Amino acid sequence: MEYRFSSRVSQLKSSAVRDILKLTQGKDMISFAGGLPAEELFPVQAVREAAGRVLDKGTGALQYGLTEGFLPLREQLCERMAAKGMVVTPEEMILTTGSQQAIDLLVGVLTEPGDTILVERPTYLACLQVFALHGLNVVSAESDEFGMVPESAEELIRKHKPKLLYAVPTFGNPTGRVWSQERRKRMLELVKQYDMLIIEDDPYGDIKFNEEEYPSLFAMAGSAQDNPVLYTSTFSKTVAPALRTGWAIGDSRVIRMVEKAKQAADLQSSTLDQQILSQLLSGFDLDAHIALISKEYGARMNEMDALLRREALPGLNWVKPQGGMFLWVELPEGLDAEALLRCAVQKGVAFVPGSSFYADQPKRNTARLNYTYTKGERTVQGVARLVEAIGEFTVRS
Repeated sequence: MEYRFSSRVSQLKSSAVRDILKLTQGKDMISFAGGLPAEELFPVQAVREAAGRVLDKGTGALQYGLTEGFLPLREQLCERMAAKGMVVTPEEMILTTGSQQAIDLLVGVLTEPGDTILVERPTYLACLQVFALHGLNVVSAESDEFGMVPESAEELIRKHKPKLLYAVPTFGNPTGRVWSQERRKRMLELVKQYDMLIIEDDPYGDIKFNEEEYPSLFAMAGSAQDNPVLYTSTFSKTVAPALRTGWAIGDSRVIRMVEKAKQAADLQSSTLDQQILSQLLSGFDLDAHIALISKEYGARMNEMDALLRREALPGLNWVKPQGGMFLWVELPEGLDAEALLRCAVQKGVAFVPGSSFYADQPKRNTARLNYTYTKGERTVQGVARLVEAIGEFTVRS
């Protein structure tokens, strides 16, 4: 039988990260590829105790729940958002199956096929898949170490009239960059001037390696009512990815439409996961845990940074991250990262070629390295294998 798939799915590219993760299974492979948190830092005992308290209350957590999510958890998240300057009520929030679903639902209710969305260059590759599935035209503005370049963005806005801007302004994926305060202000001015909305994706904002504050675009724009910013985040990086719970906040009119779309998608996200997280927030110091993982991830980032600097490879450049999970590397000019990956895998180390993160005109001599999943000797060996591959490839070329 011949199956006739939709054109949107047929043209969809597989995730480079997922493909590489499959490649590394069952081998002595050191992977800098996935955006994986460190499993040994998961709060296993706290999650076990929270789950026990939930199940001790009876069978309610195993029943259907509200589409918008478990109310006590939404109330707790509103308190956590308030501590970051985001004034929001439970009616202006919806819980989702990870922040990826939040983005998918927001795009679904705010765009039509053929609409244009503006992104950074480079940007999060899984969202490029989401935009392709929704039939959107994606245009990318230049970015540098201070974030999206407003002049590039405004030129594209005038030319293409995008409905949405998608961005990860704090410790972005893949670059790890942080938008400066000036860039944040200017981009907010632009979206208001041109009547656009921003989806602010913030999965990494809590994982910071210094005491500097990075105010969210949502907070800078004011209360949820009439806010041009729609904010998403997740527990995947701060607690554990398997508790598939993210959230979106914004004007209640948008959230209600997202709720309708979610009813059509999956009725609700896991009530059990949400109640476990609610109990966790009640009986566990999540902020202390975030401080712990931030300190450890900062040490792992410093380790990778120092190892690469010690090698002093000509043409290898990067900006040292101040938070998040990724180090974005520019390879020597003319070195294709996809060709390098094939060589590196043979030596037992994997990374993600940077071309996957571009909506157009990819820079092929770029790569994303994850530093949160490995440490110590594994990181030392992995960097050594990567350097060996770069050296061999450079000699061959």
